[in-house]
Amino acid sequence: MAQLLAIVFREVLIFKRKWVKQIFSFTVSPVLFLITFGWGFGNEMNVDGVPYINFILPGIIAMASMRQSFALSSEINISRFYWKTFDEIQSAPISNISYTAGEVISGMLRGCLAAVIVMILALIFRVSISINGLFIAALLLNTFIFSSMAVITSMIVKTHAEQGMLNNFLITPMAFLCGTFFPIQHYPLWVGRLISCLPLTHVSATIRAALLNQEFPYGSLLYMAVFGAVVFIVAVKVIRNTKN
Repeated sequence: MAQLLAIVFREVLIFKRKWVKQIFSFTVSPVLFLITFGWGFGNEMNVDGVPYINFILPGIIAMASMRQSFALSSEINISRFYWKTFDEIQSAPISNISYTAGEVISGMLRGCLAAVIVMILALIFRVSISINGLFIAALLLNTFIFSSMAVITSMIVKTHAEQGMLNNFLITPMAFLCGTFFPIQHYPLWVGRLISCLPLTHVSATIRAALLNQEFPYGSLLYMAVFGAVVFIVAVKVIRNTKN
């Protein structure tokens, strides 16, 4: 536990040094999406009987928390390639699972903070939502999944530029295709089935159902839990191989 807390505390100290810039960066994209799609469409457009701004808000929360959790990968890369902090961790008596869990928890904190900022913006834009236990569970699983994926990708890339390429090919497509801005039922059948395999699709569905008091897709929540467990185990193994 002490090892895990040491890793988390280190990441919190790094975040503390630039929290103003980070908070601002967390805010820009959600504000632009809410203005462009929320105010732009106004109350004229509904999706499944729900005003469009209410429909996209859960998608924005899912997308923002995913992006900021996965952004942990850039911080790890900086510590690996520039500060050489990871070299020191390799020689320290820190277990693989403690290091992995510590980094994942720090990524989850970033993702949850991004979600809180979007919910504050929802109040400003007068969008009503219902926060409950199912929403919190879905949000935590979302940040857990993408923080674990961040650890994996940060260890397999060879340069900081390669990490940017992974963001373009992995995170950006999910951000726009996985039910964040429109229902996946509008896709052709084979495309919808393919996108249903991506974790953010299930995140969007669970967060939207929880916040809008719709029928909750427990199967999606289970899928997220299994997916998260798998990627965390892979992350631990990748860290072990990197240390060796």
